[in-house]
Amino acid sequence: MNGKNNIAIGFITMGVFMLYGFLLIYLRDFAPNATEWANSYSIGKHFEARLAHVHGNLFAFLNIVIGFLLLHFKGSLQYSKTISWMALFGLLMPLGILAEIYLGLPPIFVLIGALTMTVSVFIIGISFLKLNKKIW
Repeated sequence: MNGKNNIAIGFITMGVFMLYGFLLIYLRDFAPNATEWANSYSIGKHFEARLAHVHGNLFAFLNIVIGFLLLHFKGSLQYSKTISWMALFGLLMPLGILAEIYLGLPPIFVLIGALTMTVSVFIIGISFLKLNKKIW
C-alpha cells in the first residue's frame, strides 16, 4: 500500500459523511420531529451523530493528507505500510459511532479507530523527524 488507497478511500469516506451531513440537516430542519431533534443538540443520538459527522470528515481528510505524503515520500519514510493501514483503520472510529447509534453496537470500533488513527499520526510525525531528505 503506497498511499493511493488512503487518498481514494479518504475522498469516498468524505463524500459519505458529507451526505450524512445532509441527513443531519434534514433531521434538524425538516423531519416531523425536527424541534425535538434540535432541542437534543448536546445529548443523546443528536450529539453522537454530530460526532460521527465531524470525525468522519476529519479522519477522511487525514487519510487524504497521509496518502499524499506517503506517495510523495515513497521509499523515504519508515513504516509507510503501517502508517497507511493504521490511518485506514482509523476510519473505524466514526463508523463505530454510527454503529453505536443505529445498530446498538458497543464502542469497541470507536476505540480501535481512535487508537489506530492516533498511532498513525504519531508514526508519520516521528518518521518525518527522522527523514534525512530535503522535504521540498
